[in-house]
Amino acid sequence: MDTQKNAEIIARIKYLMKEMGVRQVQFAERIGVDTSNLSKYLNAHMPLSESFLNRLVVNLGVSKEWLMEGTDLPFGKAPVVVDAAAAAPGGAGVGTPVYDVDATAGVASGRNELFASENIVGWVNLPNMSPNCRIVRVSGDSMAPVIMDGDFVAVREVSNPLQIYWGQIYVVQLDDFRLVKYLRRHTDPNMVVLRSENPNYDDMDVRRSDIHEMLLVQHVLHINTRL
Repeated sequence: MDTQKNAEIIARIKYLMKEMGVRQVQFAERIGVDTSNLSKYLNAHMPLSESFLNRLVVNLGVSKEWLMEGTDLPFGKAPVVVDAAAAAPGGAGVGTPVYDVDATAGVASGRNELFASENIVGWVNLPNMSPNCRIVRVSGDSMAPVIMDGDFVAVREVSNPLQIYWGQIYVVQLDDFRLVKYLRRHTDPNMVVLRSENPNYDDMDVRRSDIHEMLLVQHVLHINTRL
């Protein structure tokens, strides 16, 4: 494995650690490796082995294609199905905030107004949810069947908008629209492709400079309201 590819894989492993909110000791425990060896891998003092990479895939459920090449999604597309009773508000400040806003509607409000405290309608406790996530509603069928009309998504702020994980789903704010789409690489480095899951919707070519902000979709939530 060449040095450049090794560095890219290490960057993706560090991304996983950040998303999971764990330190090296906890991460090593999750994947079943010695902490000192993990440190050597992450600092490029020891070449990444096939055995080590397979542990990430098996123990974390991460996509090997994403891990090795940076394509596909970090994790599978399967949504989290949440029972309505389990998703009931559990008290202010407990769990992940749920906002009475539509991630695909309205452009007048920016992120700060979108996540204003008066828009919070409850809080839910869900396993493996990043503490930095916020839950919002999605309307429309452009991302069906991955995200259905009326589903909810857990999103988090992107700290570095120049670092895009291609093939992942984002909430993208443009001048006239707020959209939930896959971000795909464009042949022009100044452009990105916004892609729907529903084949009835065409790709959109958008200049990076026209994107005001992006929110990374961490989880898709299907709320099961059946008794």
